[in-house]
Amino acid sequence: MLNILKKYLIDSQLYVASMATLLTFFCMKERITFHFALILLIFLTYLNGYLYTKYQLRQKIMFCIFFFNLITFIFCVWAIIHKHHPEWLIKWLSILLLGVLYNSSFLYFPIRKIPLIKIFYVALVWALINSWLIMPRLQWDIFFITFCGVSGLILPFDIRDMCHDHIVTFPQIIGIQKTKYLAYFLLLTASIISIFYLPPDFSLPYLTAMLIGSILVYFSSPLNPDLYFSLGVEGVAGLPFLFYLLLKLF
Repeated sequence: MLNILKKYLIDSQLYVASMATLLTFFCMKERITFHFALILLIFLTYLNGYLYTKYQLRQKIMFCIFFFNLITFIFCVWAIIHKHHPEWLIKWLSILLLGVLYNSSFLYFPIRKIPLIKIFYVALVWALINSWLIMPRLQWDIFFITFCGVSGLILPFDIRDMCHDHIVTFPQIIGIQKTKYLAYFLLLTASIISIFYLPPDFSLPYLTAMLIGSILVYFSSPLNPDLYFSLGVEGVAGLPFLFYLLLKLF
């Protein structure tokens, strides 16, 4: 059962793309009117980005992924132009460029190879999507809430990979315990900002999600199974919206 879950939900990148999209949905719900087309655009952007990053060196399936990326790219461009939002197109293409620069195999020195930059670069992309791409103008509070929260949730993955990651990461330099302290600080910072800038019915779900994220950070270890990170830690991103729904239902 776990192997099936990993193959069709985790390895397909559907899970991480869905959790990231739920976080965007949470930010959208708090700040602007819901747009289904925009949520679909965000989901496809995340899905394509993670598929490309994970499988770009696997020649057997890369052609299929490239074809899928091409079809969804054409669809997304058409949808944006059809909605008469040229500014969205510029923003969206900028986000795609950041994704390509992160870890493309054809680049001599992709961003991911810069020591200690990986977690903040990924968090930057998520933050720009939530605070800039979907918004009429840049929302700094949403930017820092997302940036700090996502940075804190990525650090456990550096703990997982510290024994075989060829890129210099925080656990390799300052150790596992201090990396956890850094993650706590980032999650706490995101939580404090949410208290001051989000309404209570949004800050409470976000605080609860960050608390669960902190617990998962506490128990993070290189010895944990991969699903602990790819299912548990990545799932925290989708919790604010799910807790918001529960708050409204009960």
